[in-house]
Amino acid sequence: MAAALSTACGGGGGGNSNTTVAAPVTPAPTTASCGVETQKDFVFSVAQDWYLWYDEMATVNQDDFATASEYLAALTAPLAEDFRDPGFSYITTVAEDEANFTSGAFVGFGFRFAVDDSGRYLISDAFEDAPAFQAGFERGAEILAVDSGQGFITMREYEEQGATLDTIFGGSIEGLERGFRLLINGETSELTVAKRELDVPPLAAAPGTLERQGLPPVGYIHLRSFTLSANSALDEAFAELSGQGITDFVIDLRYNSGGLVDVASRFMDLLGGDIADGQIAYSISHNEKRVSENEDFAFSRRAGSASPLRIAFITSESTASASELLINSLEPFAEIVLIGSDTSGKAVGQYAFDQRGCDTRLRLVSFESVNGEGFGGFYTGLIDTGRFTLCAVEDGFAGAFGSEEDALTAGALGWLNEGQCPININNNTSGRQALRRGPQPITANDRPDRRSTWVQ
Repeated sequence: MAAALSTACGGGGGGNSNTTVAAPVTPAPTTASCGVETQKDFVFSVAQDWYLWYDEMATVNQDDFATASEYLAALTAPLAEDFRDPGFSYITTVAEDEANFTSGAFVGFGFRFAVDDSGRYLISDAFEDAPAFQAGFERGAEILAVDSGQGFITMREYEEQGATLDTIFGGSIEGLERGFRLLINGETSELTVAKRELDVPPLAAAPGTLERQGLPPVGYIHLRSFTLSANSALDEAFAELSGQGITDFVIDLRYNSGGLVDVASRFMDLLGGDIADGQIAYSISHNEKRVSENEDFAFSRRAGSASPLRIAFITSESTASASELLINSLEPFAEIVLIGSDTSGKAVGQYAFDQRGCDTRLRLVSFESVNGEGFGGFYTGLIDTGRFTLCAVEDGFAGAFGSEEDALTAGALGWLNEGQCPININNNTSGRQALRRGPQPITANDRPDRRSTWVQ
């Protein structure tokens, strides 16, 4: 069976509304076995019917692969080469997937970190009320060393050992402790933190409005992920902004790798429903076997819908999928600029397919999206389409979100105030953040949604 959750996520994170996308499904194999060979049969059966580029899949022998995940990667390898599907199709479990799309729940300390161009491990986000936040972690702190029980080991030493994330920070075990040596505001602190199950707050704590001297305030919303829990948070945020005459917005999606399409649609309605009511926001199309599933989605005015004239979207290489769908859909209706760096590039979405009687869930790229003017195909990022303006500003991983001490917020306000890209705000001429890519310096087996920052 196919679970009726449609996603436009960057590989493993997301958000949706309470509605679902109903889709005819390819029957799962009738055998009661949930072994590897049956999983591979299931993957091939579904992919032949639903995969967006089913006719471009590689011809490979199932017997050559030890796992269904390896087999899926081999089938979709031709689509990875040109970035259409660089790991967006994957196999997970029902429980893990549903937790991910409900609230982004996981067992951890509750922080993100990034590695800058000088090799420093920096806290980029500490989730409100999570163990790390309560212990004193804050954005901009540098992780100098971690003690897993046998004394502190520096991050450089971990790199030299080829350590994995699990080696450094431990696995997903409630109660697991680590000691952290952090450099916070020029002072070294040693903090002990224990993991617990967390629901990631969908909106980062930040002021809802940014005040400007002599000008109306700017609406500011920092959305971490398009999870189901984001729906009520977005409704409340826009209700608070309503009636203030706000026409300039900063929408912060810097670490947002995507999520469920219905939540993206809700955000579109709240941000653009008043100016584009009834107009096509985006369309999705499937392969030739599933053209009956193609559909147009229109903007709809909601209580609290805003009337933006200008929107500064804060973006990075982690900004993907549903985030890109939101930006692309609003582009015809407001003056838009991207602040930071180019986005990840994911113009497609997945459906969830469950193997009958098993805990196997296949997230398979099944549709692609375009905006109301027919523009899509942003497989290497929105800026690469030539349709968007980028003010290239580096994320310094310092300063509270929504404050002018944060370089990206300052850059967004600079554009809104001056009508042009700001200067002297850590500008990055390449338009790409100075972050290490790929498995170095850690050997984590993360999906593409965490290639710029990592979550613990």
